[in-house]
Amino acid sequence: MTSTAGARGTAPAGSGGIDRLGPEVEILAGDERAPVGRAAPGPGLRRGARAAMAAAGVGEGHVAVALVSSEEIRRLNRAHRGRDEATDVLSFPIDPIDEEASPGPRELGDVVICPEQTDHLVRAAVHGVLHLVGYDHETDAGEMLALEDEVIERLS
Repeated sequence: MTSTAGARGTAPAGSGGIDRLGPEVEILAGDERAPVGRAAPGPGLRRGARAAMAAAGVGEGHVAVALVSSEEIRRLNRAHRGRDEATDVLSFPIDPIDEEASPGPRELGDVVICPEQTDHLVRAAVHGVLHLVGYDHETDAGEMLALEDEVIERLS
């Protein structure tokens, strides 16, 4: 799973209502070759992405989640990380995490998920969004993966 480092926030008190108005999560069928199974992934992915943003203290912003084939995610992984292999999820932040950012919703970035490479689409979405808001399991002391587990537990 791919990361970018940055600042982290904490969830505001009473932020358990993740299905209310708030961050915008757009689900894109980025590649018609990406198998997604029998159930439509949109609602679960949207809820998971919003839950990850809430857990990180992000109340406004926009995230796009795209589902792609193994070939496409391998191409993206090679182009952006120099790794010539398919992976489960990649994150591409747009707006930097900055204390002095302009007011209003942020364009957090894009999460690209390959359904062929993961058994849990919602966990992949949560993982990718946590990277967009500044968590990095490759450099932290386990905070990101612990928060990911907490979010998944709350969604269950």
